[in-house]
Amino acid sequence: MSETTKEISSTEVGDIGLPEDLARADLYGLIARLFHQAPDQELLDQIAASMPEGQEVQAEDAPLSKVWHTVVELAKTNSAKVWQDEFDLNFISVGRPKIILNGSFYMAGYLNERPLVEIRRTLNAFGLESAEEISETEDHISAVCEVMRYLIAGDDVEVSNLTNEKAFFNDYIRPWYEDLCAAIDDVPEMRLYHSVAALTREFLDIESQSFDMI
Repeated sequence: MSETTKEISSTEVGDIGLPEDLARADLYGLIARLFHQAPDQELLDQIAASMPEGQEVQAEDAPLSKVWHTVVELAKTNSAKVWQDEFDLNFISVGRPKIILNGSFYMAGYLNERPLVEIRRTLNAFGLESAEEISETEDHISAVCEVMRYLIAGDDVEVSNLTNEKAFFNDYIRPWYEDLCAAIDDVPEMRLYHSVAALTREFLDIESQSFDMI
């Protein structure tokens, strides 16, 4: 979607302990990247380096920090090929994959249903459109997270503002992210992406609570 759906590159990992908007944008970007394609070794190394060697989880740590620590440990101990194999097994298929990553499926029961039409209408109002090289539809979890990153950190304040953030989140992410994460949890062999689902759920739960306070 113009700036938001340029080919998703290895997003720099922000300090997720910070409440600043750029840290939020970074985490949306990372979640988008991990659901768009399996992490390459460069991204795994970035994730691994985000936490000092030997740092342990403490009982008083926030839940988001705890799930982030799990992602970091899995990035350190599993190669890019292992991540790729799990991604392909569960998210890629010539038929129906084990896990569908599109919001329309969870909100309407089918792919390419009314939620996709509505999100396209919203993106058009924002002046955003899908880039030609992006194969996923606009209701894909990676696409909606990329839009959120743009709404948080974009330069056009007429589009990138808190009002649009809240409305877009409540309309196109909040209704289904928990169902997606639960679907991933229900596949026992998804050892690595269980941690990504936990990170996604915890972060988006915080976002939900924050928007409720506005």
